[in-house]
Amino acid sequence: MSYSGDQTLNQQSAYVPTTASFKSKSTAQKMNKGDKRKTVLRKGAGQQWEDPTLLDWDPSHYRLFVGNISNDVTEQLLDETFSKFKSYTKSRVVRDKISNKAKYGFIAFADPEDFLKAWKEFDGKYVGNRPITLTKSQTKINHNEIGYRKSSQLNSAKKNRHQPY
Repeated sequence: MSYSGDQTLNQQSAYVPTTASFKSKSTAQKMNKGDKRKTVLRKGAGQQWEDPTLLDWDPSHYRLFVGNISNDVTEQLLDETFSKFKSYTKSRVVRDKISNKAKYGFIAFADPEDFLKAWKEFDGKYVGNRPITLTKSQTKINHNEIGYRKSSQLNSAKKNRHQPY
């Protein structure tokens, strides 16, 4: 198929930018020498990064990983499902950034007895359109205070993460 000079083939991107993609790089916390801030450091595949979303979770709580969740599952639905346990504290559904489909989730309990009861009672039960799988969360949450030097290293790694080798 040939096209003349005034005819062009337009291709529409499947990417729909969100408001988060328009944030400026200046939103990172500016630190002076001698300052400290709390964060959670994660390591994997020879890399180290910070995950500030884990600051919301109490490290002493018992957490379950919720797998095989359907796209209609929300944090509110998990709250309604697990609120019958007295020590249930919070839930989180992690979604794909582009398609907004649910991938997995986490739920937290303050009491180990409720943690085990929920695990036994709801593993393989339907929540939404699919039976969920529950496993003990493997991630350990350690709140760390980092200084100026470590913060600068993490920020420079964040800026260069899309650069080729």
